[in-house]
Amino acid sequence: MKQGGLEEGDGEGQWPPWLKPLLSAQFFKQCKHHADSHKSECNMFCLDCVNGALCSVCLAFHHRDHRTIQIRRSSYHDVIRVSELQKVLDIGGVQTYIINSARVVFLNERPQPRPGKGVTNTCEVCDRSLLDSFRFCSLGCKIAGTSRNFQRHGKNKKRAAAAAAGGGSDSEESSITAKSDKSTTQSFTPSTPPATCVNYRTNKRRKGIPHRAPLGSLIAEYY
Repeated sequence: MKQGGLEEGDGEGQWPPWLKPLLSAQFFKQCKHHADSHKSECNMFCLDCVNGALCSVCLAFHHRDHRTIQIRRSSYHDVIRVSELQKVLDIGGVQTYIINSARVVFLNERPQPRPGKGVTNTCEVCDRSLLDSFRFCSLGCKIAGTSRNFQRHGKNKKRAAAAAAGGGSDSEESSITAKSDKSTTQSFTPSTPPATCVNYRTNKRRKGIPHRAPLGSLIAEYY
């Protein structure tokens, strides 16, 4: 059974034959066959021929009436409009983004910093932060994460185990952190002397200052 061009099941047969070549193609380079044309930028892909990135001139001469799809760019990363892709591929589980008023998905994983504190859901493959209703950040991560030989790394295994146990590990970690914070605060408290001790020492120093007056009077009388 197929849904939007995607076959159900595991393994290589799960994906249409053009998907992996699409993800590995190099887009937005000058077409070597039509370098003199002002439309020589390769931002198209033919789903029927599967022969790499194509320019608009290539499509006009050799790919008429073929199923084609246009690649766009966002911050130097390749994206496809959901309205075009969902006609030929099931993109369920992949987070979508709105760029220039159009909903898109990213083709491949993107470099990223480590997720910050408070992130509750991340990509099952690369750990990019996601909205709670999604599993993958890109088409490439979905292919990797749903393949038979994919193994979740340690962080995702712990997250899955914690979710199955009702989040017990997270609550335990929070309680340990709270206890350590309390002990840290208490350890600094004794270093500040009480106000009564300070007043006592100050008063004592003030009482000991005028001791030279009797000695001065004795010396004056001796001479």
